[in-house]
Amino acid sequence: MKFYDLFVLSTRMFKARTSRTLLTILGMSVGIGAILFLVSMGYGLQRTILEKITTEDSLLTVDVSKQKESASVLDRETLEKIKNIDGVSEISPTFRLTSQGRLEELKADLEVIAADAAFFRLSGMRLEKGENLSNDKKEGIVISSAISKIFSKEAKDMIGKEMTFTFIVPENGAGQIGGENQANEGRKVESDTKYKIVGTVESEENIIYVNYASLGNLGLSYFDQVKVKCKSDKKMAEIKGDISSRGFTVSSISETVDQANKVFGVIKLVLMLFGIIALVVSAIGMFNTMTITLLERTEEIGIMKSIGASDMTISLIFIMESTIMGFLGGVVGIVIGWLEGELFNTAVNFIATRFGGEKVDLFYSPLWFILATIIFAAVVGFITGVIPAKRASKIDPLDALRYK
Repeated sequence: MKFYDLFVLSTRMFKARTSRTLLTILGMSVGIGAILFLVSMGYGLQRTILEKITTEDSLLTVDVSKQKESASVLDRETLEKIKNIDGVSEISPTFRLTSQGRLEELKADLEVIAADAAFFRLSGMRLEKGENLSNDKKEGIVISSAISKIFSKEAKDMIGKEMTFTFIVPENGAGQIGGENQANEGRKVESDTKYKIVGTVESEENIIYVNYASLGNLGLSYFDQVKVKCKSDKKMAEIKGDISSRGFTVSSISETVDQANKVFGVIKLVLMLFGIIALVVSAIGMFNTMTITLLERTEEIGIMKSIGASDMTISLIFIMESTIMGFLGGVVGIVIGWLEGELFNTAVNFIATRFGGEKVDLFYSPLWFILATIIFAAVVGFITGVIPAKRASKIDPLDALRYK
């Protein structure tokens, strides 16, 4: 029998028993929609959170700092050696200082991170408002959102304001990031430079980011940390090993991202299991429909066998019918799951914006996952039709013709 004839016979139930067939497809759609909704939420949360903490450049960046008991120091000579390591693309050194900042008539003790223009890009931080540090505007500074609260202003209103600083420089001429020495043990240096706020970043820490090119008069000879960007992830392990052998501590945000991906992998698996439970219930309903169809078409099967239809042909008719219903259930389920996600996302963002939050996209469905879900639905339909198809092929034509 030709494929077209099989297809026509397999889709007769769509006309003969329209309501029951559509309800069966809808039942499958609900299960598929539940899977898409829950797993897409897992993907969406993963993407939203990782976008907050990382960028493409930061995934190729390692953080290098001095070990407490090591004699190695991050001076300019060491930075030059690190920069010349095979596979290193660029570096961004930083150091920290304690300072007293002044804005108009107000003063506050603040932490200063001296960095260059590449710091935010390599660290995965994104500006909330304004501009980045720039070598063309060395007096431009970026503040954390917590700074605006200290001065009782909105972050957006801080941009364009001028600040001056009194820096506390450690006696050894180096910043003390995480060190045992306290920054207030150093000497105070009052800067004559008027710094202008050009941007803000979201943070709960009282930190101001300054271009270290503007702090040449402080006489700092060592750096606390250096961000090293690798040319490729294949070179990262080799570079980390090389730098570690020089007596430095090496870490990378990619390790954190890998751990986060593993956690979200488990979360998505758990969410998928909840969706599969709904799909199993739908599959049972489809199996029941196919069994009833078998009983209703027993006489028809007897007639087909009497005129020469083989057992394989009878089996293919039932299997194709259940597979088509599974496939259509998958397609409709994708639409249902997408609509559920859009409605839920709209409701969450409406509530978030009403309370001063920002809009986020909580749902994300990769194309491969959508296609895999539709194929999975068709496979479930195929499996559901196997037993009824086998029973149909074994029916004796004489018994079938006498069946009432």
